[in-house]
Amino acid sequence: MLLRLDDLDEHHPGLTPAMARVFFEAASVCLDRHHQKPIEVTIEREASSMEAEVDWLPISPNIKAAYANTIDTTEAGAYGMCLAALELVAGLVAIQRAETLTGADYYVAPRGSAPDDLEEAYRFEVSGVDKGRRALCDQRLRAKVKQTQDADHASPAIAGVTGFEQRVVLLSPAIES
Repeated sequence: MLLRLDDLDEHHPGLTPAMARVFFEAASVCLDRHHQKPIEVTIEREASSMEAEVDWLPISPNIKAAYANTIDTTEAGAYGMCLAALELVAGLVAIQRAETLTGADYYVAPRGSAPDDLEEAYRFEVSGVDKGRRALCDQRLRAKVKQTQDADHASPAIAGVTGFEQRVVLLSPAIES
């Protein structure tokens, strides 16, 4: 299996080409901090897991300078990794950016869903962990699940966390509000 980061805008109608490129570049920087390409990442969802190969851009001095803020870069990279993983394992794609106070970052729905039809959409909350033990990724996923549960919103939610050093993408099951 291949985790595709280079063409997210072609699959996710809620992303522009420029935004998808930022997510790809940021994920490339994050992965390149810890690994030599390509690598296998583990995608875990509920009681199942799968391995997927991920490749990334060569990191030029210009790209490295543009993404020098570790926190922002980790967040943007996690968007790309989590959206690609959710599409791979569940066939869900970003259809729209979520509003403030929804407890999520994006609305995701099955491929082919209309971007303005949120009735069948899930809220998707994303976070990233640059480095640290696996337990930190698990802890962050629990915090993101709680964040979606605490939001006053009717749509069910999914949370995702990318651990770049750990080579893992964790996805929670759908959470009914």
